[in-house]
Amino acid sequence: MRYQKGLTLYFTVIFILTVASVCLGDIYKYVDPEGVIHLTNVPTEHNVPYVLVMKEKRVLIPTKEEIAGNNQLTKEELSAYDDLIVKTSDKYRVDAALVKAIIKAESNFNHRAVSPVGARGLMQLMPATAASLQVEDSFHPEKNIDGGVRYLRYLMNLFNGNLPLVLAAYNSGENTVLRYKNRIPPYQETQTYVRRVLGYFSRYTSGNAVP
Repeated sequence: MRYQKGLTLYFTVIFILTVASVCLGDIYKYVDPEGVIHLTNVPTEHNVPYVLVMKEKRVLIPTKEEIAGNNQLTKEELSAYDDLIVKTSDKYRVDAALVKAIIKAESNFNHRAVSPVGARGLMQLMPATAASLQVEDSFHPEKNIDGGVRYLRYLMNLFNGNLPLVLAAYNSGENTVLRYKNRIPPYQETQTYVRRVLGYFSRYTSGNAVP
């Protein structure tokens, strides 16, 4: 019986990988404490030892750095969501300039943006985060900003307003920051992200637009 169960699991994994290869996309695997194999193309759980088992051959969407750095925006595009940002920021007692800086760094004000790991919308909400915030449509600007600012408010409460830690947690997850004992994790992406958002925040606070 044990052999038969293992054989069934083997063919199940092969089948899933075969289907995944047709659909394209990176496929990650992890084995839970009960020995069950989980496969996903969107590794959303924190503190889970995912292993990349299939690498997508084509890159269909840009990285956050490409989104944030390569597109020059007009003044109209930069201010398109200002009223919504101010309204939501006032609601959750968060600086509107900070929210705008995060949106600039995350999606460059593209409400249809999707990251390589599946984060979506203006504030790049991961599916699991969006679900926990009850954001049904991450591509809807108002719903996305409301969920993102609400999550930002939660992080600010969690880290006592320590902005660098809040931004690090927004980028890499709250548990990652907690694991490093309330320090910015030693990840190049996270450290660069924190510096970028702080730079945008400083410029928006002083009234200087960031193209």
